[in-house]
Amino acid sequence: MSRDGGRLFTPRTPRIVAARRLQRRREREQTGCFLAEGPQAVREAVAAGAVIELFGTEAALDRHAALAADAEQVSAVTDEALAALAETVQPQGLVAVCRHVDIGLREALAKRPRLIAVAADIRDPGNAGTVLRTADAAGAGAVVFAGDAVDPYNGKCVRASAGSLFHVDVVRDRAPDDVLDALRAGGVQVLAATGHGADDLDDVLDAGDLARPTAWLFGSEAHGLPADLLAAADRRVRVPIHGAAESLNLAAAAAVCLYASARALR
Repeated sequence: MSRDGGRLFTPRTPRIVAARRLQRRREREQTGCFLAEGPQAVREAVAAGAVIELFGTEAALDRHAALAADAEQVSAVTDEALAALAETVQPQGLVAVCRHVDIGLREALAKRPRLIAVAADIRDPGNAGTVLRTADAAGAGAVVFAGDAVDPYNGKCVRASAGSLFHVDVVRDRAPDDVLDALRAGGVQVLAATGHGADDLDDVLDAGDLARPTAWLFGSEAHGLPADLLAAADRRVRVPIHGAAESLNLAAAAAVCLYASARALR
């Protein structure tokens, strides 16, 4: 660990100013860097070798001394500087500048993942981060952000992923049709999760059709999957609704579908 000594960085310190710009998507795209906030996210980022510099208040660095010791570059900051970097109302004292961790789809598929989540045109960062976290928990090997999807390095998305951003292969691809072609070429069936699907999830599971490599397509909360992706999927699957609720929200539906696959694959 290398640590700047003798002075605390303030909001006007050039490295703080530069790091704060990473709250904007354009800056993240240009630099290939993003911010991870809080001890849990920072711990996973450090373990993944993604941290470039760790900023922390003196109290937080003392409280998380073992974590700070594993970071290559550590800089102590004032409370005001930390507040400028953080996007939460009550920051936990640590913010890390990290390098992007996404990989190409071909590289991800070369590892032959048996379960993949595809977030197609999902715009809400909280939903996207929750899908990422759920996919990780269900044992998915990759999560693909396809089409006009939210930036997975958006601060809210990173926080909602609860560290899972650093656990699974993250892929970004602007061309959903190419994603589907690559998945099929890799022997992966493509299932679209939709409330109006012709196939019932329970029937698909009971028939043993989930016991093969599967990619689940999930669309936005407001609009669902685009019509062309629905048509291009191998099957359109609905989660059965047994009560009076009209539907499930995106995160809940993703959890049900991914865990159904996890059960079949195990």
